[in-house]
Amino acid sequence: MHQLTIAEIIRGLRSKEFSSTELTRHLLGRIQQLDSNYNSFITVTEESALAQAAAADQRLANGEAPALCGVPIAHKDIICTNGVRTSCASKMLDNFIPPYDATVVDNLNAAGTVSLGKTNMDEFAMGSSNESSFYGPVKNPWNTRCVPGGSSGGSAAAVAAQLIPGATATDTGGSIRQPAALTNTTGLKPTYGRISRYGIVAYASSLDQAGPIARNAEDAAYLLSAMASHDPKDSTSLKQQPADFTAELNNPIAGLRIGVPREYFGEGLNPETASRVQEALRTFEKLGAQLVDISLPHTELAIPAYYVIAPAEASANLSRFDGVRYGYRCKEPKDLRDLYMRSRGEGFGEEVQRRILVGTYALSAGYYDAYYNKAQQARRLIKQDFVEAFEKVDVIMGPTTPSPAFELGAKSADPVAMYLEDIYTIATNLAGLPGMSVPCGLVDNMPVGLQITGNYLEEARMLNIAHQYQQVTDWHKASAV
Repeated sequence: MHQLTIAEIIRGLRSKEFSSTELTRHLLGRIQQLDSNYNSFITVTEESALAQAAAADQRLANGEAPALCGVPIAHKDIICTNGVRTSCASKMLDNFIPPYDATVVDNLNAAGTVSLGKTNMDEFAMGSSNESSFYGPVKNPWNTRCVPGGSSGGSAAAVAAQLIPGATATDTGGSIRQPAALTNTTGLKPTYGRISRYGIVAYASSLDQAGPIARNAEDAAYLLSAMASHDPKDSTSLKQQPADFTAELNNPIAGLRIGVPREYFGEGLNPETASRVQEALRTFEKLGAQLVDISLPHTELAIPAYYVIAPAEASANLSRFDGVRYGYRCKEPKDLRDLYMRSRGEGFGEEVQRRILVGTYALSAGYYDAYYNKAQQARRLIKQDFVEAFEKVDVIMGPTTPSPAFELGAKSADPVAMYLEDIYTIATNLAGLPGMSVPCGLVDNMPVGLQITGNYLEEARMLNIAHQYQQVTDWHKASAV
């Protein structure tokens, strides 16, 4: 049963081939047996999962069940879950149990999903390798000596290891798409504001966006249909009607104009990765699409702009973790200053401290105009590149990552090298656009991802394009286990 996709689970539950309780017990058993190899879960919620599964089975028996009723999933541990620890993979929040659910959790609960627990991640979503977690690194199921990507590496690894068929994740600079690429899963970052951020612990508020990781585009469409909604509790939430993102999956894509940015195929791209992406583009041509050479001239500004803006917002958002109200508190502080300094120094890991310091510096008097203001100007130029490109093309495609997964520890001592892993994904967040990664091949038996970037609110079309590609290729069916 663990090999089933979400679409197959939906059909199997309705045809009574198995129950949600049977499926949930089976997957919980796999997590208990196998996850010590991957460290993809922080918390497993066996008791509540079985209760949710029993309730789903009752809804299915009554014939009143929504599409995802009874489907097991997991939530990234940055998403608040009522009564279940939400740690952000940090010592700072190791003991934090939220008294409420995030809107995305509410939505998926209403859809009848069964949550098996909370997945591991880079601490406070800051990282590209899932090595900064307080609970230890996540390991890539394709090669446990390698990273699964970050920060949503736990969600991606759990799906790749067939512990769950789908999971929630968040993406601030590529944290859904990059781990999806490195683990041979399908990950979608929607348009900024498509999914409510209420109840998702903030890293960089103008960039954060939740989305699904699953085995294929069809499954991602099912999850996105339940996750997306307007939320008055989130001032950045877009006003939108409920949508069924599975409705257009089977539309033909003949005549599609695919923009291929020349900046994405230059220095720094692994030649074998480039070859797999080019093969995928040729497959789209066979499906009737047209490749269009385009330029995104300000791509080189994405990394420096992001690593000023994101740390600046992080320094503000993480100021609330001070040892006073909740979270980690140092022992026997001498005074208030000592409480602040030692609680934050002991509670935050090295990468989080680095980004807080960078952000605080960029926002400080005398440096705001030189750094933060300039970064926002660069962000505007990057966004304008996309606006102009979408006047000529329907979607943009290229590699998701510069190379396949690297070995654990290979880049830990070089933060800049680690930051460059997100070179192709960051611009999408800076512009607020939707982006996704789909499997497109293997290099030395390690997965490679094709990135699809769409225009604003074009998720249905992107999922249609990805689904049509997956109808004529089998890369998404390749398994690590």
